[in-house]
Amino acid sequence: MWTFLLWLILLIVCWPLALLALVAYPVVWLLLLPFRLLGIAVDGVFQFLRALFLLPTRILKGPSRLSA
Repeated sequence: MWTFLLWLILLIVCWPLALLALVAYPVVWLLLLPFRLLGIAVDGVFQFLRALFLLPTRILKGPSRLSA
């Protein structure tokens, strides 16, 4: 919502720049999409490595006992 309000202020102050931002936003989003996907993949690899390194500790700790 804040982004929309800032865009409305920009539209009032400088409408050509606001229209340029409106057109350029989807293009920039498409250009940044591969980096976002790469970030998700790298995060998945780090989560896997963390689980792999912590697996011996979880095995040695044994099953968790839930108290009622």
